[in-house]
Amino acid sequence: MSRSSRLADPAVAHHYRVETGLARRLLQSTRAERASLYTDLYEQLFREVPWHSQLSARDRTEERELAIRELLDTLRPYLEPDTEFAQIGPRDCVFTARVPRMVRKAWAIDVSPTVMASAAQSAPNLEPVLSDGVSVPVRATLVFSNQLMEHLHPDDAMEQLRNIHAALSPGGMYLCITPNRLNGPHDVSRGIDEVAHGFHLREYSYADLVAAFHRAGFARLRALVRVRGLQFEVPPWALCALERLVEALPRPLSRRVAGMPVLRRVLEVRLIGIRD
Repeated sequence: MSRSSRLADPAVAHHYRVETGLARRLLQSTRAERASLYTDLYEQLFREVPWHSQLSARDRTEERELAIRELLDTLRPYLEPDTEFAQIGPRDCVFTARVPRMVRKAWAIDVSPTVMASAAQSAPNLEPVLSDGVSVPVRATLVFSNQLMEHLHPDDAMEQLRNIHAALSPGGMYLCITPNRLNGPHDVSRGIDEVAHGFHLREYSYADLVAAFHRAGFARLRALVRVRGLQFEVPPWALCALERLVEALPRPLSRRVAGMPVLRRVLEVRLIGIRD
């Protein structure tokens, strides 16, 4: 679909204008401003785009249930009765509300009071924690984020990673799932721009995120590949090598190859960092 045909839809055009404008404000902000700006801008987005997927996901029952089951299957090998679990950026909290019954303690951490209100209603033993976008004010054995990293201001991403590392108990792990920039963009600018200009302030490849995890203090890394219900751990360097092969192709071909259904699943970034 061309840029002009995407923007011909009034709802898409309105969402695009609102979100890209707010994203520019966030990118141009100072660290001090962002302490409250994450919350303010997401609340403004939800007010001006009330059909936003984060708010309407509950209405897509079958689709949402399939996604929840897949996430639970992804996490199940790492959830134990003594696990202290924290999800950062829990979206509508429908998934997060399923976890407390499987673990000792569970927190939902987000910048949005709207999302936190949803968390408070989702499960009696799920504790909502309002964050400034980078702090992680809990002590956990397993931290999880899904479609979060790309929403962080690039200057804040490293600070949050270091805070996650500090929040983990020794031997604890952080599982980060984020869309791969090789087949992006994955935000409202998809089909309109070459790179993300909405609230995906930066999209990452495996290579990008491996380097960031190492800088944050994670010495041990694993990657998860999940295809057609099968899940296995692989060394991150193998997926970084695959990315280099794909990126060596001309850009239009590279994007098409990276977007092939199987490669799209293989290249979805699912990186685990373990605190020593």
